[in-house]
Amino acid sequence: MSTPADLLDDLTADLDAVFVFSPSSGFYDRFEELEGDVVVVAPENVVDAEQFVELPLEFENVRDRIRFGVEGAMDRDIVDDGDEVGCVVTVFGDHDSFVRVRADESMHSGVYDLFANSRADPGVIRDVFEVAIELGKKGQKGKPVGALFVTGDAGKVMNKSRPLSYNPFEKSHVHVGDPIVNVMLKEFSRLDGAFVISDSGKIVSAYRYLEPGAEGVDIPKGLGARHMAGAAITRATNATAIVLSESDGMVRAFKGGELILEIDPEDY
Repeated sequence: MSTPADLLDDLTADLDAVFVFSPSSGFYDRFEELEGDVVVVAPENVVDAEQFVELPLEFENVRDRIRFGVEGAMDRDIVDDGDEVGCVVTVFGDHDSFVRVRADESMHSGVYDLFANSRADPGVIRDVFEVAIELGKKGQKGKPVGALFVTGDAGKVMNKSRPLSYNPFEKSHVHVGDPIVNVMLKEFSRLDGAFVISDSGKIVSAYRYLEPGAEGVDIPKGLGARHMAGAAITRATNATAIVLSESDGMVRAFKGGELILEIDPEDY
C-alpha cells in the first residue's frame, strides 16, 4: 500500500525546475540546496534569487499565476517545452500548495510578452491595469463606467487621434501611479474619449478620439466600439490598449491588434 510520502515522492520526482511564488526570505532559503533550477516568481526579487520572473499583477487566480510564471520562464529560456515544473504557491491565506505542470508551447498566450516586451515600461502597464481594475470594482459614484487607456508610443497615438474637448493634462507633468493622479483619471473616465499615456507613464492627454483604420482588426463578438478602437490603435502603433468595459465590467488588454488578456476586476 502506498503511503502519503510515497505519493509525494512521485509528485516531486524528476523535476527540471521548482517555481516558488512570492516567497519570504526564510522560506526561500529552504530551496537553495535543491538540484535543478529554483525560480522565484514575484512582483519584486526581494530574496535576490538568481533566477527571477517578475509578476506584474498578483493574479489571485492560481492557474493564471502559474501560467504567467511558466510563460515568463520559457520566454527567458529558463525552462523549455516539455520540462516538468513544480510550483510552490500560497493559497487560502498562509497555506502552501504544490502543483506539478509541464511547460508547453500552448502556454505562450502573450501575457508575459504584454508586460515584458511592450514599448511602455512594465510598471506603467501594471499601474494602468490597477487603475482600470479599481475603476471596474467601484465604478464612478457606484455606477458602471467604461474607459480606454492607450499606453506607449504616445507620439504616434496622438497623430492618429483628435481631441474631443480640452486636454486637462496639456501642460502638466503628472504620471499614472500617483494616488492623486489616479483619482483624476477615475473622475475624467466619466467622459468620452481615450487617455493617452507615454512610455514612462506621463499622462499626455484625455478625451482623444482614436482614428486608426480598423481594416483587418478582428475582435471577439459582443465587444463594442471602445474595444475596436483600442485594438485598432495597437495595430497601427506600438501602443498597448487597456479597456474597461461598461457593459460587462471586464478589463481587456490589446497589443498588435489582438486581445491578449482578459481580467475580471472582482477577482482582484
